Amino acid sequence: MGFPLLGETLQFFSRNTTNDISPFLKERMKWYGPVFKTSIVGQPVIVLTDPDLNHFVFLQEGQLFQSWYPDTFTKILGRQNVGSLHGFMFKYLKNMVLSLFGPENIKKMLPEVERTACRRLQRWLIQETVELKEATAAMIFDLTAKKLISYDQDNASKNLRENFVAFIKGLLSFPLDIPGTAYHKCLQGRKNAMKMLKNLLNERRAMPQKSRSDFFDFVLEELQKEGTILTEEIALDLMFLLLFASFETTSMALTLAVKFLSDDPSVLKKLREEHETILRNRENTDSGLTWKEYKSMTYTFQFINETVRLANIAPIIFRKALREIHFKRYTIPAGWAIMVCPSAVHLNPAKYKDPLTFNPSRWEGVEINGATKNFMAFGGGMRFCVGADFAKVQMAVFLHCLVTKYRWEPIKGGNILRTPGLQLSDGFHIRLMEKTRME
Repeated sequence: MGFPLLGETLQFFSRNTTNDISPFLKERMKWYGPVFKTSIVGQPVIVLTDPDLNHFVFLQEGQLFQSWYPDTFTKILGRQNVGSLHGFMFKYLKNMVLSLFGPENIKKMLPEVERTACRRLQRWLIQETVELKEATAAMIFDLTAKKLISYDQDNASKNLRENFVAFIKGLLSFPLDIPGTAYHKCLQGRKNAMKMLKNLLNERRAMPQKSRSDFFDFVLEELQKEGTILTEEIALDLMFLLLFASFETTSMALTLAVKFLSDDPSVLKKLREEHETILRNRENTDSGLTWKEYKSMTYTFQFINETVRLANIAPIIFRKALREIHFKRYTIPAGWAIMVCPSAVHLNPAKYKDPLTFNPSRWEGVEINGATKNFMAFGGGMRFCVGADFAKVQMAVFLHCLVTKYRWEPIKGGNILRTPGLQLSDGFHIRLMEKTRME
């Protein structure tokens, strides 16, 4: 359990310069097995790396377990964030989000996603180099912010995304709230972003006749209903979380996807062939992507599955035991916090042959709908990520535009670092060029 109060916090947040499971997890799994207890930021926690137990936790959400986060995380994400809400309130908010990111709406958004990707790639073409993580994050944030709150960066007086960048840099940092620390900057970034969102909400209230038909309008309608259970605090925390989750996770996955393509020409060749076949089968090669074409991207979906498996975008997922639970040879006491570690499952050699090797073909013939015992890149159970399908659409469409029209060469960076989530430590820069007819 480490030192009093401090526990094993320093070891947990220490950097991992390998592509493998963090030494913190690996060492303790070797010493204690796939389930062990520790103490992080003063909180006793049971760490789960067992696929069966992880899956059981997700399936028993609301019965034996409930979503929970340490106070340090709740302070960052908001006291009324959707991850801290349960029961009817959680289901109510989930249905609200599905009204925007549900299957039918995603189909309608496909042309706009493609136009956004094409415009950004054309813009990058005239730049000497592109830092891919930053560039894709800006692209996705602008698209999502437009859909959520009709935010237009070019016409805005203040830069909303800058506050999210400050927030993200301290999200998985040691929780020391004094000026100069990453955690303090994270809290300041959240404070400033929330202030901007609140101002936008007030502006919208002051001009009810100016309809924009975005998610903010939907939220305002809900707030104004008689007897509504939605509060302004919950609505703003939800908006904040949606903006953060939609662009940060997808941009990291896209950056790693391009890095994997750069490192493996055979995978790039196979992916390009699939997308060029889509173009050849069209009557009009200049027409936009259709939903049927998107659903036909078999190898692309294998490629995306493999990317998010290695990316481990959600490195840790917290729950709390509602009562004493017995599973296999383990007893989980009532009230204890639980940390599910998807990376330990995704990089388990007993579940994936050569787990550190990027191999999209391992997904050939494998149908993935939601989470499984061995694949939980988007969480699992009733809290499975509602934006998972939208993230896959953005990745697939961006890759389609990239490999059919462009080639690129890595300039520098792209070293992988886990702290405890996977990051690119020094950025990944590319030079983008138009693809010639012969390529």
